[in-house]
Amino acid sequence: MNVVPEPLPGGSALARDYIERYDKVRHLYGGDFRNEESRRERAAWLDGRESFRADRSKVAACLRVYNERHNPHAEVMASLELLEQPGTLVVTGGQQSGLFTGPMLVIYKAITIIQAAREAGERLGRPVVPLFWIAGEDHDWDEVNHTYVLSRSHELSKLKMDKAEGPRASVSDIRVDEDSWQQAVEQLDGLLQESEFKPQLMASIREASLGAASMTEVFAKLMGVLFGKFGLILLDSADPALRRLEQPFFSSLITDNDALEAAYLQSAAELKDGGYELQAEVTAGSANLFYIHEGSRLLLHKKDGKFTDRKGNNAFSREELLALLGDHPERFSNNVLTRPLMQDYVLPVLATVLGQGEIAYWAIPHRAFGAIGGQMPLILPRMSFTVVEGTLHKHIEKYGLAFTDVVTGLDAKRQEWLAAQDELQLGMRFEETKKAFTAMYEPLIEQLGTIQAGLLKLGNSNKDKIVDQISFLQAKAQDAMEKQNEAALRQWERIERSLMPQGKPQERVYNIMFYLNRYGPAWLDELMAVPPDYSGTHRVLYM
Repeated sequence: MNVVPEPLPGGSALARDYIERYDKVRHLYGGDFRNEESRRERAAWLDGRESFRADRSKVAACLRVYNERHNPHAEVMASLELLEQPGTLVVTGGQQSGLFTGPMLVIYKAITIIQAAREAGERLGRPVVPLFWIAGEDHDWDEVNHTYVLSRSHELSKLKMDKAEGPRASVSDIRVDEDSWQQAVEQLDGLLQESEFKPQLMASIREASLGAASMTEVFAKLMGVLFGKFGLILLDSADPALRRLEQPFFSSLITDNDALEAAYLQSAAELKDGGYELQAEVTAGSANLFYIHEGSRLLLHKKDGKFTDRKGNNAFSREELLALLGDHPERFSNNVLTRPLMQDYVLPVLATVLGQGEIAYWAIPHRAFGAIGGQMPLILPRMSFTVVEGTLHKHIEKYGLAFTDVVTGLDAKRQEWLAAQDELQLGMRFEETKKAFTAMYEPLIEQLGTIQAGLLKLGNSNKDKIVDQISFLQAKAQDAMEKQNEAALRQWERIERSLMPQGKPQERVYNIMFYLNRYGPAWLDELMAVPPDYSGTHRVLYM
């Protein structure tokens, strides 16, 4: 595997500034993981805040139960034993639970977490464990219920998991029946080409989905299959047992809600004044908390001294909400702006691994951390890759393309190449013919107009029809040229479809199962062995 840094345009201006010009935005963040002194300062601050966080022994016990059920690897249990010990720190990162692990960026995030924890432990000379925070409390089913693979014929193929009608519940609480899982697994089996690794891969997927009640359960089991041996701890943010441990901090989020709201609004104004677009909604009167009522996850707002849902069907005083929290902590849920605060209460977070969109919206709660006496953890850009298979690499070289050509779109390059195949120079000759005909015909039409005015209009109409017919023949000749070069044009399409499917980076679309089926489980070990790079630089993996 050859690893080559390649720029990948895009991303928010704020994320780019964080990655490339950190000094410009340092006031919006808590420090830079890439700076060793920042790590030491953060570690020392965490040591002094042990009593302000959830009891680490109870957190470890809760996570042990969850991981014994879904991720029961000896290395994970060893990580949990370390987490239980005072002084152990955590590198974390999270994602929604996608179908068959979702897009490959999830895999790259897990790899970044593991490698960063390992490196931080070595540099700081103390235990640092990796943890993946599964955002099972999120309710956007349509965002997680599908994934894409390259089929046997190298076509972009979508797999989708439907659910029964019901309330807008957290993904971890949405029940998926056995038949739906079986259909999705068989569809994946049919799309993946036969390989020496396929039987083992499909056996692992079937075992993970057997008897699973939710998308999150299968996600956790598959992540355990892939990363359990590296000691990656898994946490489901919708775990009711975890909710009980989070109860004191939910109480703070309710009690100090006005101060937090002011902090979010001030940060949003600061970002706008700096010329940055907000990557998460900040609304006056929002409590930035969800309440789960009869299975529905309702965003709470503040109105007339009450916490209420958008329609006003459920309204609670602050005291009533606190009483409900005391009796039913499982009914409360974070939103995108309070989750960073909760994560810091539950875990001794040295650093959190984020994608570019996340880096941008994490600037919004930076003042909220201070409002509750906290401090934003260090932020580490997720590593980013594009996989280029050997045959594909040969095609790219054959047509003299660069990775940036593929990223920016191949239409112009493809037409340029196709024009070069036109040995008869048909395009040029057709254009010359149209110009020559027009040059000869227009003077005649003008003379006809001197005979009778109606002949001028008729002549121009006649000219346009003849030019249209020449253009029609030109298009047919172009079609014939493309058909003659059909095999080559399919190679161009395969390059685009493999590297920039739907015009998006490969890591945001494709699922890892295609590559595990093609290269086997050892390929993941090769990925883990790629030297870490926390600069935010995109890299191409030439197989």
